[in-house]
Amino acid sequence: MSLALEAAKRLAKDGVHAAVVSAPCFDLFRRQSHEYRAEVLGNAPKVGVEAAIEGDWMRWLGDTGEFVGMTGFGASAPAEKLYREFGITAEAVVTAAQRCIARSRRAETYA
Repeated sequence: MSLALEAAKRLAKDGVHAAVVSAPCFDLFRRQSHEYRAEVLGNAPKVGVEAAIEGDWMRWLGDTGEFVGMTGFGASAPAEKLYREFGITAEAVVTAAQRCIARSRRAETYA
C-alpha cells in the first residue's frame, strides 16, 4: 500500500489525482453489488499493485489497466529484494499509470 501512496504523491506533482483503494479480498469484493464495485473502482484508468502474481487483477483493472507485481511463484527473499527484482516500485507504478492514462486518452479520441 505504501508504494501506491508514494506513487499517488508523485502523480499529484504532475497534476494527476490518483485514488488509492485497498483490495485485501477479491472474493468479498466480488460479492458486493455492481453499483458498489463501480463506485469504488470508478471509470478512471487503473493500476493494480501487489507483491504476488496477477491473479484476478485484470478482471478489475479493465482493458486500459496494468498490473505491477510478480511474474511467477516461488521467489523467496526479503521484501525489499523481491520488490527490486520484480520492479515493484513507486516509479514503476507511476510509469504504469502514465501509460494507462495515455491509452485511455487515445481511446477517448477514437470513441
